[in-house]
Amino acid sequence: MSRIGKLPVKLEKGVKAQLSGSTLKIEGPKGKLEQEVPRGFTVEIGDGAILVKRPGDTNAERALHGLTRKLIANMAEGVTKGFTKVLEINGVGYRAEAKATQINLSLGFSHPIVYQLPPGVTAKVDRQTVITLESADRQLLGSVAAEVRELRPPEPYKGKGIKYATETIRRKAGKAAAGSTAA
Repeated sequence: MSRIGKLPVKLEKGVKAQLSGSTLKIEGPKGKLEQEVPRGFTVEIGDGAILVKRPGDTNAERALHGLTRKLIANMAEGVTKGFTKVLEINGVGYRAEAKATQINLSLGFSHPIVYQLPPGVTAKVDRQTVITLESADRQLLGSVAAEVRELRPPEPYKGKGIKYATETIRRKAGKAAAGSTAA
């Protein structure tokens, strides 16, 4: 049996789980999320825990068992605590400003960039160079953070661009001094 898949998903107080057909809905203080359960899998909602059971023992079913359980665990954690991603902006004149549902970015282009946040994701900007994205949906948050980073990925020579706070940029040396040319 899958080691991850057989673990129960614990639900905090104030979190409600409901299964309708093959859709699992989880609701908590940070929002509502829903996930399709793969065909053949059963989800048992007990008092304070959710248990996922698989239909057979093939490799694909075992892999999908752990994945389904982890997706449900992420939903349960997201509606209680939420998830955050922190992005840092490096570069002279590079800055960001958060307004209601959008981020205004100045990234060295001839025009400012306005990034529209999808519903369920909020942004805060500290010191004009640190963007903190928050959401209950871990998958949506990761894709939004990747899209914002892709607007100006960090370059290896000066390190300018948008990077994750936990990311380290491997720097390159650049061109060697041109003083040793023979004429």
